[in-house]
Amino acid sequence: MMLKTTIRDCLFLNWALPAEAVPEPPPPLRYQFHSWQGQDYVLASAVLFYQDAIRFRALPFVRLCYPQLDLRLAVLDDEGVPSVLYPRMLTPAWVVPGARLMTHQPVTKARLDFARPSRDVNGGPWHWRVERDGIFKVRAWPDSPAVGEGPRLGSWEQVVRYFLERPRGYAEDSGVLHRIEFRHPQVAVVPVKAEVAGDGLLAGLLHLEAGAGWPGLHSAWLVPEIPFAFELGIVPKMAAAPAMPQPAASRVAVYRRSDVLKPPAESGEGVSNERRRAAC
Repeated sequence: MMLKTTIRDCLFLNWALPAEAVPEPPPPLRYQFHSWQGQDYVLASAVLFYQDAIRFRALPFVRLCYPQLDLRLAVLDDEGVPSVLYPRMLTPAWVVPGARLMTHQPVTKARLDFARPSRDVNGGPWHWRVERDGIFKVRAWPDSPAVGEGPRLGSWEQVVRYFLERPRGYAEDSGVLHRIEFRHPQVAVVPVKAEVAGDGLLAGLLHLEAGAGWPGLHSAWLVPEIPFAFELGIVPKMAAAPAMPQPAASRVAVYRRSDVLKPPAESGEGVSNERRRAAC
């Protein structure tokens, strides 16, 4: 199944979670471990964004707009491809039945009130709020690139690329592992400073081991726009792949800061974005 969408005002919040606190991923996936201060960590993200005119290839005139929060864990698949595992996705209640039926993704209802930085001429601070068995709040504004608590992955550009350059996503539904193949152009990235409150909601959604504390932020940034095309599929059941060391620096290529901040190239997809935004 092929889908296309443009996600807007996409906030990346990243943390380093102790490896022993995170539940095992479904095979054949394995976590990408990183050592820091004598302990292994798994990189996790909460990605808060606005789906703008998501549509199916088979139903090109049906377009939906809504806010969404995705939880992501950095993994490698059986081919060693840097990927993400989606333990949970939060959307408005009206989206959940159709999303589960059509995509078999772990979608759960929540109340989402998200900022739209691209429409704010004052440049922040911006606010995000999520309610589901608790409240998760974020306040963010543009700031210099910075890495906080957790493993060092190289330069700021390498950190951004580590989280963004993952062409596959995986989600488990009723014991079946579903794969998502991503395609998107290079995008502009705006470093931000973020303050987070109520992160116990995320710990509950990830089913962390009892007593595991939530760390301080590793990194954060905003992506104004990402045009996506992705394909959904099913992963055949197979034994878990053997664990392999994956140093962080070896998984990300060095590239220039100017490349990170370069806006996506114009295309036919981009030309229609304003028309779709008006419809939403």
